[in-house]
Parts: sequence; structure tokens; C-alpha cells
Amino acid sequence: MDYLLQHPATVGWRLLQHVELVGAALVVACAIALPLGVLVARKRRAGGVILAGLNVIYTIPSLALFALLIPLLGIGTWTALVALVLYAQTVLVRNVATGLRGVAPALVDAARGLGMSPTQTFWRVEVPQAMPVIIGGVRLASIALISLATLASWIDAGGLGALVLYGLQHDDPSRAVAGAVAAAFLAITVDVGLRTLQRRFS
Repeated sequence: MDYLLQHPATVGWRLLQHVELVGAALVVACAIALPLGVLVARKRRAGGVILAGLNVIYTIPSLALFALLIPLLGIGTWTALVALVLYAQTVLVRNVATGLRGVAPALVDAARGLGMSPTQTFWRVEVPQAMPVIIGGVRLASIALISLATLASWIDAGGLGALVLYGLQHDDPSRAVAGAVAAAFLAITVDVGLRTLQRRFS
């Protein structure tokens, strides 16, 4: 904790790097997961193939996935970003599909009976009804990405993991603890915020 109190600017800068990396990965992951989740919810056979592929990716250890991506993307932020996006897909796609499947058919039929198009029914009825489950997936994915982004320092992607890594390599436990505490604080804050949002939609 001494390092955290004595170097708040450095910890704050690393925290900002961490938030930017996780935030960017989460936005991209959600943009990809929504259409994939719709496909999984609508097409059972194709959905099974998609989920099986995502499960394979999710079982790959994070450092191993970083190593596999380095020959393609090199060392740095882009490799970390792609890895985080891939890891988030399993949770996000499952929750999108589960949320959409949980929408009462009567609501969809009523919307169509009122003259809504399939697109209007999807955005005005299905998505709002599925939103609590979708936000639950975003919450779980966010916490997982905050943790995984800490390991991204091993490939020079910055963030709070850089403090932890430096502390471990140079026998500086105070710096390592500062990075770990800041990462834990970020995860708790994000979890509380998204949990509150989820309750409001529920």
C-alpha cells in the first residue's frame, strides 16, 4: 500500500490504461456478440457450432492465447485487445441468446399483431425484455476482462498488470500490491455499477 500512497499519479495512469483496454475490448466484444447471440437464439444447429467454437477458445489459457496471437499481431495492445474480445464472446453470446430465448412468445405475437416489423419487434420488444440477462453477461465479462487484462502486461500492453509484473520481477511487493489492489477496486466498482443497472432493467 505504500507505493499506492506515494505514487498515486503512476497508479492512476496505469488504471486509466487498464480501463481503456478493457473498455475498448468490451465495446468490440458486445458489437460482435449481439449478432452472434441472435443467430444462436434463432438457429439451433448453427448456434451449437458457434458455442462449441467459442468454448474451445475459452478453454485456452490466457498466456497461451497471447503467445498464439503474437506471430500474427506482434507484442502490444492490439494482441491483448483481440485476446480479450475472444475471451468475452462465450459469456456474452450465451447471455444474449438466453435472454432472447426467454422472451415470452405472446409478447412477440402481440407486437406483430400491432403491425410492428420484425426489426421493430426485435429492438422495441425482444431486446428490452432480454436486457437484464444481457447486462448480467456484460457484468460477468467485464470482471473477467479486468482480471485477464492484468496478464496483458506480459506482452507489453500496459495497465495495472505492469505494476504487478514489475513488482514480482524486482522484488518490490509494495508495487505489486498497489497494482493488485487497484485492479480489485476497479472490478468491484464495475460489478456494483452494472449490478445496479441490471436491477433497474429487471
